[in-house]
Order: sequence, then C-alpha cells, then structure tokens
Amino acid sequence: MKICITRRTLAAVSLVLLLFPPNTKAQQTPAASASQSPKRFELTIDSIMRGAALVGYEPTGVRWSQDGARVYFRWKQATEPRLKEFDTYVVNRDGTGLRKLSEEETRTIAPPTGGDLSKDKRWTVFADEGDIYLYEHARSARRQLTRTVEAELNPRFTRDGRRVLFTRQNNLYALSLEGGLLEQLTDIRIGGGGAQGAARGTESQEVLKKEERTLLEAVRERAARREEQEAKRKAREKRRPFNVPTGHTVANLTLSPDGAYVVAVVNEPAPAAKQTIVPNYVTESAYTEDIPGRAKVGDAQGRTRMYVINVETGESKSVDHGQRAVQAAPVVRTRTEENSTEQAARERGTSPQTQQQSQAQPTPAQQQGQQPPRTQTETTAQTSAQEARERDVQLFQLQWSEDGRHAALLARSSDNKDRWVLLLDPATAKTRTLAALHDDAWVNGPGAFTLGWLPDNRRVYFESEQDGFAHLYTVSIDEGARPVQLTRGAFEVSDVRLSEDKTKFYFTSSEVSFAERHLYSMPASGGARTRLTALPGHNETDISPDERMLAIVRSYSNRPPELYLAASAPMSDARQVTTSPIPEFFTYNWIEPAIVAVKARDGQTIQARLYKPSRPNGAAVLFVHGAGYLQNVHRWWSSYYREYMFHHLLMERGFTVLDIDYRGSAGYGRDWRTGIYRHMGDKDLTDHVDAARYLVAEHAIDAKRIGIYGGSYGGFITLMAMFTTPDVFAAGAALRPVTDWAHYNHPYTSNILNLPQNDLEAYKRSSPIYFAEGLRGALLICHGMVDVNVHFQDSVRLAQRLIELRKENWELAVYPVEDHAFERDTSWADEYKRIFKLFNAHLIPHAARAAHTERPSIDTSRR
Repeated sequence: MKICITRRTLAAVSLVLLLFPPNTKAQQTPAASASQSPKRFELTIDSIMRGAALVGYEPTGVRWSQDGARVYFRWKQATEPRLKEFDTYVVNRDGTGLRKLSEEETRTIAPPTGGDLSKDKRWTVFADEGDIYLYEHARSARRQLTRTVEAELNPRFTRDGRRVLFTRQNNLYALSLEGGLLEQLTDIRIGGGGAQGAARGTESQEVLKKEERTLLEAVRERAARREEQEAKRKAREKRRPFNVPTGHTVANLTLSPDGAYVVAVVNEPAPAAKQTIVPNYVTESAYTEDIPGRAKVGDAQGRTRMYVINVETGESKSVDHGQRAVQAAPVVRTRTEENSTEQAARERGTSPQTQQQSQAQPTPAQQQGQQPPRTQTETTAQTSAQEARERDVQLFQLQWSEDGRHAALLARSSDNKDRWVLLLDPATAKTRTLAALHDDAWVNGPGAFTLGWLPDNRRVYFESEQDGFAHLYTVSIDEGARPVQLTRGAFEVSDVRLSEDKTKFYFTSSEVSFAERHLYSMPASGGARTRLTALPGHNETDISPDERMLAIVRSYSNRPPELYLAASAPMSDARQVTTSPIPEFFTYNWIEPAIVAVKARDGQTIQARLYKPSRPNGAAVLFVHGAGYLQNVHRWWSSYYREYMFHHLLMERGFTVLDIDYRGSAGYGRDWRTGIYRHMGDKDLTDHVDAARYLVAEHAIDAKRIGIYGGSYGGFITLMAMFTTPDVFAAGAALRPVTDWAHYNHPYTSNILNLPQNDLEAYKRSSPIYFAEGLRGALLICHGMVDVNVHFQDSVRLAQRLIELRKENWELAVYPVEDHAFERDTSWADEYKRIFKLFNAHLIPHAARAAHTERPSIDTSRR
C-alpha cells in the first residue's frame, strides 16, 4: 500500500501501516504495538533535539547464525536511557519471533560480532576482554581457551584449522586445539638489542666501564659469568630475536598459510612531533584536566614498516616496496591562483602590474650572468635526482591467496598521490608492482582499500578511479599483465565481496541513481549486473551463509534505518523487523525533500535538496553539510537528521531551505571529489553562491535575505561565505568551524592542501582567519570546548582576530562539556535556538521593505 505523504494528519490511517513503505510486509514490534493513540508531535526545537529519544537507534552488528535460521543484531529502544548499552536481539529467518536476549544469553548463545570462521564453518574464534573463546555454531555455545593476566588479541585459525593463532605482548602464538600445546612463533623484543651489560654508553661512560673491569676482580668475574651465560643462551635459542626499538609498537602479526613466515607490521613514532592538548574544565576532580590531542598538519608523522620473519630461524627482512624518491610533481597553477595575484600584491604593497613587470625584468644577478635562485620545485627535483633514496611508502592490507602460495598488499606514498597493488615474495621480502594508481590531487574513493584474490589464485581484484569513478578491476600476477576493468559507468562501486563459491561478486552500487545505494551481483569475470535490493533509499546488506536471504539495514529520506529481511532473488519484497522511532514521530508529516539541479558558473550541475514552504516569506537558508567528503543529497535518512527536522521548522516559518552537495562531496566521482584541491573555499563556496543565485531566480527569494549555516567543514564554508562574499549572505552560523587549516590534522588536510611548509599559499587562501576583515553580516560561532577533532582553539583564535579588527556584529557561544559531535540534548537545543534567533532577527525584518522594492540581482563574484 502506498501512503500519501502530503497529508497533514494521520488520524485516518493506522499507525502500523505508516511504519512501512511500499512493497514491504508489516512485522509489528514492541515500539509499534501501543494500543492507544500516540501523542501528537510538536514541532519545536526542544522536541527535535531529543535526538535518538525521538527517532530511535539504528540496528547494528547484524549477523546471521551459521545455519541461516536466525539473525542477531544490536539494538536499543528509543525510550531507554541514553547511556544504556545496546541489547542483543534475535529474529527468525522469516521475520517472526523477534525478541531481546538476556545478558546471560548474549554471553553464551549469541554468535560473536567479529572473529574468524573456520573453513568447515563449525567454529568461530574470537577475543573477549583479552581472552580467547571458541563459538560452536551447531550448539550455539562458547568455550574459553585462555584465562590470563596478559591480553590475547586478534585470534584466527591456521589454514588447516587445527591451531588458533593470537598475539600476546607483541608476539605471535599458536595454540593447538587437539593437544593444547602453546607455541611461541616469534621472539619480538621491544627495546631489545642485547643484554643490559652489553649496552654501549657515551664515550666517558665506556672509559669508566673499562677501567672498573680492569681495576676490580669482582666486576671481572661478574662480567665473565654474564658473557658465559649469554653464550649458552644463544646456543640454545632456536631462532634469532627480532629487536624493535623502544617506543615502536607491533601493530599486526600474520602467519603465512604454510607456517614458514610471520609478516609483522611495526609502527614507528614520529621523532620530535609535538602533540596538542585539549583542556577539560568540567571534571569529576573539579580541576582542569588535559585531554591528549594530535599533531598538526605538516608536523613529523609516524611511519609503518613491514617485516618478514622466518619462523624457524628468526631471520627478519624489511619488505622492499621498490619505490624510490622521484622528481617532485610541478605545482599546477590554477585560475584561482592567477586571480589571487592582486590579493598577494596588496599584501606586499605592490600593484599587480608592478609585480608582473618585476617578474619580467632580469635580476641584478641575472644581468651579471649568475644563475637565479632555484624555485622550490626545481630544488626538490634536483635533490631527488641526486639521491636515489627510498620513498616514504606505507604498506597495508596484506592478503594471502587461497592456496597460500602468493601474497598481495596495497602501498601508498606519504603524500597519497600514488598507490600500488604489490605482489610479495616472502622468501626475499621483495615486491613486484601489479597495478599503479596515481592522482595529481590525491588517491581515494569509496573502494580505495579493496583487495582480494580470485579463486584461480592468479588474479587479484581491487578498485580504482582511473576512469573518473570508483570501479572494480582485476589484474593477473603474471609478468606484464595489465589491469582489466569489470564495471564501468557514471556510478560508484563499494563494499566488494566474493560469493561463497567464488563465482560472482556482490557489491553496493549507485548505478540506479546517485541518490540511492543497492546490492548487486555480477559474475567474477565481469558482465551483466543484477540488482538484488528493491526498496528505494540506502540498503546496507548482510548475506546469509546459504546466500538465499538478505538482512538489510535500510532507510529512506523520511524514515530512519530499520532492519529488513528479504530473499536474495532480484527485487524481492522485504519484511520490516524493527521500528525504532517512538510512535509520536509518525504523527508528523516528514517530507521527502525534492532533489533539484542547480547550474554552477563553470557549467557543472550541483545536486540539492529543496525544502519549499507553502507560504514563503521571501527569506532563504543554505545548509552546508560537514566532513567535506560526504553526501547529503540523497533518498535515505541523513546523518544530519536533526538538521533535517530543523529545516521543517524553518519551512513552517516560511523559510526556503536549500542543502547542496558542493564540490568535494562524495557520490559523484573523482573530479567532484578533488574539486577543492589546493583551495578549499573556492569552488565549494562558489557552488553555494550559485545556489543562492538559483533561489533568487527560481524561487522568488530576496537576495538581501539569505542566511547560511553548517558545522565542521560546514562551519568553515559559512565563515568563508561571511568573510569573502558578504553581499550574498546576510547572516551565518558557523558551528565547530575550522578557521585555520594549518591547525587541523595531517591525514585529512595534507591530502587536499599538501604541507604548510611546502604550500603555505594554499593554506592561507583556504583559511577563513585570513579573510575576517570582510565580515559585514551577522555571525554566530558555536563550539564545544572539549572538541578533540576541530579544537576549540580554532574559534578562540578567530575571536581574537575579530576583536583586533574591531568587529562587533558577531558572537561566540561555547559548550563546556561537548566534543565535536554534541551528546546532550540541552546543548543541541541551546545551539539551534541561537541559530533560529539569528535568522529571525536578520532575515525577517527586511520583509516589509522588500515587498515594496524591486528584488535585486545577486552578486556572484567572489570578492
């Protein structure tokens, strides 16, 4: 049954029917079984900001029993306390018998959420609170294997299934399931390097040590005894120890299928890196306490090394990725940089014409025949050419072939402009490149970490954006083989996995629409793709062991995520298992926002969600989603669901609201993803300016009454909008904003802006704090004081800058106990009441005057 979403009341429709979209079968749950009419929802900020207490909790940890008869998952009722842990639920394959397990049942009969499944599918080995357990699927029972003070971690079966491997105190152990023999497979010593007496000190220390041994007989005897014992110990040792310097950590240990080698991943700390701290003012101790932070972008970074250790001898070799330092890529001059010449000249106190003339005239040194100073690029290139040094490359995602004869892994350069698929020879620790991925901006995409083996043990599969979209490829390990593309088109593929019999791929794809995600299957050799999920929206699937059923966590634009069960046949009906929101939620007509296309100034099409009021007041608000690389224009439940509901409140007050997927957003391919390279606040901002122009031209919005708001990256864009396009936006609310990218973290920022010490220009033109002088409209800044992501320091530094500029049309609201994502509903409510007040005060007062004047055209220039 289809439900009319235009009705303003639900009195004539039963509550149960409203819980299910078209093509689903109703399964009543505890949350939907209320016998009395639910309380009607009141659209207020306090009501919206209840968060999960209103919309409920998403089912997580979905997994099938090994016989495929039941589905287990973690879930919590919306009415339960916020800090209460999730419970474990179980439901039958046909959708019947939904019930909550007791704590004892969860501990004893529920299958673990992680772990390693044996090849015969009888057992799963897993770790729980530092001990190792076996779960027997036939009996739904667990058995404890270890009970020790030290933590045992990362358990998995050996290839023959007769032993369990695990790590303990940086070493790999094997426990026999038959005889109980525990064998240590590695001898890795942190801070090792010989006996304490043999450690070498400074020159003066060594002189004193030698003199003491010569002078005193007792010292000579003790030293002789130690040396004799060391000699005997070395003679008894079956394997050579692998010494790891103090401060290094062993991140992962993997045994080769033949048991001959252990591949160790070792993390090396960054030398001299300075870590930030976040002061915490509201504490149990009543004293200010420091929360350890992170390094800032461009500071020294830790490295990851990979070693191959011979199990029998202990001999270790560093994996050779084969990449050497190459000539630095030339800096590409963009139109934005060229246009910034005037701004740069003003900062230097010269005119652009004078600057160009000075660049054209030879310097005194050139006139005298001397070579001019080399540019940074030239210097780097020459240095790299002179030094055949090893390139800084990280190795990860090691995967062994099914027959155990080959190992493949991924590698990435520290600047993330290159990635490789490598084949590893464990005997020599050398690698050979199977596929090379390069991007002048940075390599990424939804499937960037995909790697696996095909059943012939001769080909691996991976993902690449080589043709502009994230697609699936295979490549043979034969010499000279070239990658073969299996999927193709203007859509993206992610979450790739092979079927149980290895004959076909399953993957999630946006092929049906950029606004939806569905499960597809495809032959392992490529070919026709078959869509399996039918419900519109976002479908996250877990396939049953017999591959005949799907457990789907699915959501739609106006319905939060719920668990569904469906046959894995194409386009099968799905049965809803859970209902997460409280009944009150369903008494309001939450709309499916219209998706509209906005034309950008460079001819590109921007996708947008439009909230159109029935009685427009002539004012509009643009919402800017955070994260940068995130999609928010789609037909599924938004991670910004509070904002989604807040937009209904704005819409009821007459505001038109537009929410766009600007340049840098996810879901639209490589070019859209990298559209912000070396200049954040350029195309991502002009996309919003063009969206404002669209509202004026197409929806009768007053160009003088447009506001903008967003958090994190959205807060950053809000600041750039208020500082650099003050004629476009009359008011803005910047929530937890980045104000200076040189103060953000390394992994995210260095990809987009390179390093501040190498590309300071990119950082300065991308950071709002350098443009604060342009503020003319009303600005609200909101920030949590214990934000460990975008530090509160960002807003503090900007506040000082605004004070020094004598700006008065701004205010800063602080939240003493909140991190980047707020947790307390009182904080959410306070923040959004301030936003609502801002827009009411600065966008509505112009209404009477605007009604009698001609609506001006919008200025689309950047400055």
